[in-house]
Amino acid sequence: MTTKNFLRWISIMAAAGLVASEGAGAPTGGGKGAAPAGPDKADEENTEVSYWLGWIWISIVGTFLVYQVVFHFIRYVRTVSCLNNDTQRYFAAPSAIFGRFKRYILDAPLFRTRHHREYRLSTAINIGTLPSRLQMSFIVGYFATNVAFCVITIDWSGKYGAVAAEFRNRCGVLAVVNMVPLFLLAGRNNPFITFCGISFDTFNLIHRWFGRIVVLEAIAHTIAWMASRVHSSGWKAVQMAINDSQLIMTGLIATCAFVFLLLHSPSAIRHAFYETFLHFHILGAALAIGALWFHLKTLPQQQILYGVIALWAFERTCRLVLIVLRNVGKGGTKADVEVLPGDAVRVTIHMARPWKFQPGQHAYLYMPAIGIWTNHPFSLAWSEEEENLCEEKGLAMNRQDVLEMRRTSVSMIIRRRTGFTEKLFKKADLSPTGKFTTSAVIEGPYGGENLTSYGTVMLWAAGIGIAHQVPHVRDLVAKFANGTTATRRLTLVWIIQSPEHLEWISAWMTTILSMPRRRDVLKVLLFVTRPRSTKEITSPSSSVQMFPGKPNVQALIDQEMQGGIGAACVSVCGTGSLADDVRRAVRVRETVWNVDFREESFSW
Repeated sequence: MTTKNFLRWISIMAAAGLVASEGAGAPTGGGKGAAPAGPDKADEENTEVSYWLGWIWISIVGTFLVYQVVFHFIRYVRTVSCLNNDTQRYFAAPSAIFGRFKRYILDAPLFRTRHHREYRLSTAINIGTLPSRLQMSFIVGYFATNVAFCVITIDWSGKYGAVAAEFRNRCGVLAVVNMVPLFLLAGRNNPFITFCGISFDTFNLIHRWFGRIVVLEAIAHTIAWMASRVHSSGWKAVQMAINDSQLIMTGLIATCAFVFLLLHSPSAIRHAFYETFLHFHILGAALAIGALWFHLKTLPQQQILYGVIALWAFERTCRLVLIVLRNVGKGGTKADVEVLPGDAVRVTIHMARPWKFQPGQHAYLYMPAIGIWTNHPFSLAWSEEEENLCEEKGLAMNRQDVLEMRRTSVSMIIRRRTGFTEKLFKKADLSPTGKFTTSAVIEGPYGGENLTSYGTVMLWAAGIGIAHQVPHVRDLVAKFANGTTATRRLTLVWIIQSPEHLEWISAWMTTILSMPRRRDVLKVLLFVTRPRSTKEITSPSSSVQMFPGKPNVQALIDQEMQGGIGAACVSVCGTGSLADDVRRAVRVRETVWNVDFREESFSW
């Protein structure tokens, strides 16, 4: 089946689905509606509108896919060309057009400089962040498209009942069709994250807005039906229809479930009660789907729900399979939890089976001893391969024995906050030795980022954000030593409140600082914002320097630009204010410096 025929099949099913709703053929008691007389002109228009919406999805995905392929090819060519080129002058100059595109659209905040810094009502309540200019353009454009599709081709000069019925059917069709991308974007194993090069954070934002669109279209569908019924027969007819018709009753339940999903999902509620929100969100979505199943029981549109449910079931199955493969067997997965200074813990996960670790990855951690049903994402800060030696195995005699003895351990640095992280910290802190070992389950890894095509790399971190940047430092230093990266200049800037926070990564940094040719490529700048005494601020060497106070972000980036080699990448992971400062400093140089901006953030 071709893409065109598939879209037409989906559109026909969607348009046909609500023909038999109230007004086109009133359902009677027992939930059995009158059979539709067949598609008319309005139904064909609904088909076409759904068809256009499908092509919009394909066009958006196709555009990002082409963009990703082109730039993957460019980065590959740049990497190969610069392996033995220490000047990289050709790649240092920016494209004038693309530089302006990055400065004013791709990397631009919505207004002036604020993007990742949260708006807070109090220390405990925040109402979220502003989307970027490109994100807002997509959201407004898609929202406006759905509004337009709800009203175009409808003859608004006709009789009230006919107009209401046509508008009702159109909104219902679009609501159900939009549920397909809504559920697709909700999964952690979303294939478009890889294909389109769009972050999970951005897909989370799009998922939330698709959900709001679906809810508004469902409300408009319900109100249009009620208005038509009240106009023709009064409110008593509405009550009778709800009591006598399974189709109407289940449709009302579905709409109420959608409204519940909308009302309990604002940022302030999500962040304050995330674990409670997550469970109620899943239950609300299940109720909405179940009610819709019976609402569309006698209608062809029910077949679209097969796709929605299949997407959800497939994603959950993939997650379950990955969890089993990563954690079952060989004694299972264990976690060593150790208290660190500065209200943090180091969690070292000893995996049941090895995986291929890459910089920029994160994973979801389950700890039944802390929270049975809860799981939370954390950056993977370190990975090591260790031997799983035991008396029964003896010495490895062949390659298969060696592989069986391999065991991957990954480490996370987790800062104490509320909920799961506070329970985890307290359990470790109350242990006699400040550490404990427990069973764990890890889901992932997700993400991953390759910076080897850039001649100049500058990594910014604030506090716990260092967990995201350390793997990049180790990877680039190692590849510089063996000649497999274009990177010739690597700078790590880490902002911490107290020198005791250095303990978080001291063992790992000792390993990195002892790597071959580290001094030829790596410079580390440490800024301590709240030192107890200036005597604490001492620079170990010229390549590892420590300063009191906050850094001048613009001055450091300009300094990097002056001494930069080839194309550059500036990455930041930390507080919202630091991310916005780095973004602003990079943007003002994007038209004169071939630099890419990367921001690592995770919102929910």
